[in-house]
Amino acid sequence: MRRRTLLTGLTGLAGGLIATGTTPALASAAHRHRVLHVRPGGSVQAAVDAVVAEGGTGRTIVVHPGTYREVVNIPAQAAELTLRGATGDPRDTVIVYDNANGTQKPDGSGTYGTAGSATFTSAAPGLTVRDLTLANDWLRADHPEITGTQAVAAYVTGDRSQFRRVRFLAHQDTLFADTTALTAFDRHYYRDCYIEGDVDFVFGRARAVFERCHFHTLDRDVSFKPEGMVFAPATARANPYGFLAVRGLVTSGAEDGAYKIARPWVPSYETTAWPSLVVRDTWLGRGIDAATPYINMREAYPWQTMRFREYGNSGPGAEITVPENRPQLTAAEAGEHTRRTYLGDWRPYERQ
Repeated sequence: MRRRTLLTGLTGLAGGLIATGTTPALASAAHRHRVLHVRPGGSVQAAVDAVVAEGGTGRTIVVHPGTYREVVNIPAQAAELTLRGATGDPRDTVIVYDNANGTQKPDGSGTYGTAGSATFTSAAPGLTVRDLTLANDWLRADHPEITGTQAVAAYVTGDRSQFRRVRFLAHQDTLFADTTALTAFDRHYYRDCYIEGDVDFVFGRARAVFERCHFHTLDRDVSFKPEGMVFAPATARANPYGFLAVRGLVTSGAEDGAYKIARPWVPSYETTAWPSLVVRDTWLGRGIDAATPYINMREAYPWQTMRFREYGNSGPGAEITVPENRPQLTAAEAGEHTRRTYLGDWRPYERQ
């Protein structure tokens, strides 16, 4: 029950939602002002549906303080959408639900699967999300009968998707940073975000830059090590860039050395994947196993053959005690792994 208590405490809204203002169903107002407001008692998904119904692009949805227990799905038609919390403090506005991979669908058609478990899903190009929390508060302890324990907070595809000051809260597979197709190199930009979880909690195929983000590993009530991994990239072989974490922070609620930085994910549906991860200029806390910071997901795809590199990291988790386990970029190579090279002609970092 830890997650539900955390969400209620941060929003300051115990109990149910209270209708305190106008819901976003008025498409005419959205057309005039290009802004829809969602207040407690309303629905974020209803606002998204209104944007899609009117064929609007470049709209803004402002979500006022509250906890919105719903699943939100933004389709590709809602291009250039901005979704933001009203106060600028991401703790004030929370979108949360509790599906897992192994959760049965209400219609009896099977389980949700990993991507389908997401509280927040977007395929919209040009998406901007800022100043709110996206969470999945499904807990393993509450559902011992379910073995598919992946429970995604956000599943993001679509080129030019950016998140600023967003909190992503879950346990396994918190943030699924993916692409619209196996042949797509969709670009994501995450800045000043907080992302917490345990197993593979930042994963996927996207070309994604995480700038000044705080990654926090959770303590698990298990007897084995590692307890989890921060990253599990599944970069396409043809994609020169995968995940870039730069100027960030990795902290832990677990004991020293309980976590790995990453393991490579080579999906069964794309066995040619060549996972890519660069962590640079980032502080790594004691929760990271400094001696062996990487591990295999499958023995057929050893991490040593993947594109895993570091550069200029600091902190106890960045100490190089076994050099062959800490592949480093040269200074010249580091010049090829910047937000500009990863994002190309899209430069969201030039805007506040």
